[in-house]
Amino acid sequence: MEPSVIDLRHFQHGNLPEGFRQVLIDVHADAYADQMDDPFHQRFPWFVDHWTVMEGFSCVVAYDADEPVGFAYGAPLASGREWWRSTDYEPNGGRTATYAVSEVMVRPRWRKQGIADRLHEALLKERTEDLAVLLVDVTHPKVQALYESWGYARVGDQRPFADSPLYAVMVKHLRKQDAVPVGDTSADHC
Repeated sequence: MEPSVIDLRHFQHGNLPEGFRQVLIDVHADAYADQMDDPFHQRFPWFVDHWTVMEGFSCVVAYDADEPVGFAYGAPLASGREWWRSTDYEPNGGRTATYAVSEVMVRPRWRKQGIADRLHEALLKERTEDLAVLLVDVTHPKVQALYESWGYARVGDQRPFADSPLYAVMVKHLRKQDAVPVGDTSADHC
């Protein structure tokens, strides 16, 4: 079978087409079909609503012809509201703008074709923040290893909601800078 030509389409806060929300919900339902009885996954529409109204929200959706096959989205975090700062990691003396990558997901039929990588790269390509941050379920070491191959490092763990999985907090520097974990004065880090 010949691989499909995947078209990446960019969307942002304030310019979302009608039906955009449902596209994300449908891709999620397919990507997590075996877990949709979990109340945490059933709340995905709430997460879509939460993120899409954020100033600076951006999203890249992959299409195979007119069929959405995956997406990546996120938004800049407001200064002082960076949830990842509960870890012991403190880059650049704490003066860091952060872009939160909320979701990177690809429907099962299109996985293992490099689409997630392309989505992630396209999402972060024009970002001006210093760091990207994301969460990955600690029971998914292959996904964590994928993010590490993209330049992320695990800096701690968090459970953002009482019914959510435990997540590894992962950060990626979007531009060259010195970063040292809090309390560490050695120069052998990042």
